[in-house]
Amino acid sequence: MSRLKGAAGRDTRAGFRTEPRDCTTSVPQGLLKAARKSGQLNLSGRNLSEVPQCVWRINVDIPEEANQNLSFGATERWWEQTDLTKLIISNNKLQSITDDLRLLPALTVLDIHDNQLTSLPSAIRELENLQKLNVSHNKLKILPEEITNLRNLKGLYLQHNELTCIPEGFEQLSSLEDLDLSSNRLTTVPVSFSALSSLVRLNLSSNQLKSLPAEISRMKKLKHLDCNSNLLETIPSELAGMESLELLYLRRNKLHSLPQFPSCRLLKELHVGENQIEMLGAEHLKHLNSILVLELRDNKLKSVPDEITLLQSLERLDLSNNDISSLPYSLGNLHLKFLALEGNPLRTIRREIINKGTQEVLKYLRSKIRDDRPTQSDSVTETAMTLPSESRVNVHAITTLKTLDYSDKQKTSIPDEVFDAVKSHIVTSVNFSKNELCEIPKRIVELKEMVSDVNLSFNKLSFVSLELCMLQKLTFLDLRNNFLNSLPEEMESLIRLQMINLSFNRFKILPEVLYRIPTLETVLISNNQVGSVDPQKMKMMENLTTLDLQNNDLLQIPPELGNCVNLRTLLLDGNPFRVPRAAILMKGTAAILEYLRDRIPT
Repeated sequence: MSRLKGAAGRDTRAGFRTEPRDCTTSVPQGLLKAARKSGQLNLSGRNLSEVPQCVWRINVDIPEEANQNLSFGATERWWEQTDLTKLIISNNKLQSITDDLRLLPALTVLDIHDNQLTSLPSAIRELENLQKLNVSHNKLKILPEEITNLRNLKGLYLQHNELTCIPEGFEQLSSLEDLDLSSNRLTTVPVSFSALSSLVRLNLSSNQLKSLPAEISRMKKLKHLDCNSNLLETIPSELAGMESLELLYLRRNKLHSLPQFPSCRLLKELHVGENQIEMLGAEHLKHLNSILVLELRDNKLKSVPDEITLLQSLERLDLSNNDISSLPYSLGNLHLKFLALEGNPLRTIRREIINKGTQEVLKYLRSKIRDDRPTQSDSVTETAMTLPSESRVNVHAITTLKTLDYSDKQKTSIPDEVFDAVKSHIVTSVNFSKNELCEIPKRIVELKEMVSDVNLSFNKLSFVSLELCMLQKLTFLDLRNNFLNSLPEEMESLIRLQMINLSFNRFKILPEVLYRIPTLETVLISNNQVGSVDPQKMKMMENLTTLDLQNNDLLQIPPELGNCVNLRTLLLDGNPFRVPRAAILMKGTAAILEYLRDRIPT
């Protein structure tokens, strides 16, 4: 009985009194009984305007069933049951929390997000075991100083409130690993933040910060720093010394230059889009040895330096909406999976090449490198073979670029002579786009041991033949602008497929077979009629980083999609769903996923 006596000592009214009868109208007795066994109680989305007393007193009062003289088995002795450790009362209409909170000293998780709270009770200091506190999406204007007493707190979620400052002594939260202060009204970050030595993730996005303290660099464990949507004009040079930093978000600020990162050897993603950056130089790039994602969209860049080739690990480069008129041909030597160039006045690359996607642009740039360094064989006039169909096969492309190109011919079939021209040459790419093919040519199977890139876009395909499913080395597949509404289950055998483009077809669901191709990194299926996606199956696609679902028929976005944390680009514009709202979509993928995660029923 010692546990009960300890709890009673905190409340003079406490004792062996029965639960109020009116509690059953808002909290079913079955829930309370289950909570005494599991130590967990979920009252999310019950339209509560206040927390019933029976919840605060769940470990203090005699349960209702005991007063009904019910017999308790050995496993149901109420006086031996578990203290409440997890309480979820999110998505209600709570305007305040009373000091009765102190009657639950064993709590390790308290989730009260999405209510109408304007303050927290000072009694919160007594929840010394608390490890996770979620008070996001409320109306908090100030935090009680007592919150600094929660020395075991590891996760503190305060996003979407009305906070203007942080209380003194916040640095005492020495166990804190994850802190989210996004979407508040903060104008400064206290220097004392640097003492949060355990912090791994810090989200300061969507505030009114004009600067960051140099001392923030003392956070030696910080991996994820999000300062999107602030008023930052410069970044302290000390930030470059954060050796553990992996993800840095600086989008939608007022930066005029890209920071230099000589010590950030682990930096994998740098997002600096929607700033006022005018120059990108070698000094900005030479230390980004591990960078995978570099996002520079919507700036004022006029050129890209040849030193971009120093970024040998780079997979995604976004240069959209700048003032770039030409690209260095050496860019073609990078192993990019995604290159965005829209909205630039490019003069050296034809629009039709850009429209064909990343791999076509890279191939073009590589071909220009060869043109710039002519060999004796290159100087010979380009060889072509005339076919009976009066079309031409570019044998030069086969021998030097390893590309079988029979595109833009408006033909209903591919002549045998095209495949015959391959002979004993190695071909890694096939381009049959912009024809009138109603089926995939069966002879494509002859290339199954070598081809990795197939472009069948802008045809009249209504089905995918099994011959395509036999291309074991296929990595990139472009099927956009056809008449497809399904994919064969046999595509599961494409164990190297990384990117598939299904845009502008007739799909009504995301094809089931895609969920079973674990290597997929990019799925583009915009401008179809897709009405649903399965977030549980999608979570198994551990390599998926880009999902384009724009302009489909999605009436709702499942909150569980927020658990697909590997997504770096999620595009949802142009669908008829109501939430997330446009304001959330504009904040980008990270904000969308966070919004969805906050709404997962628990």
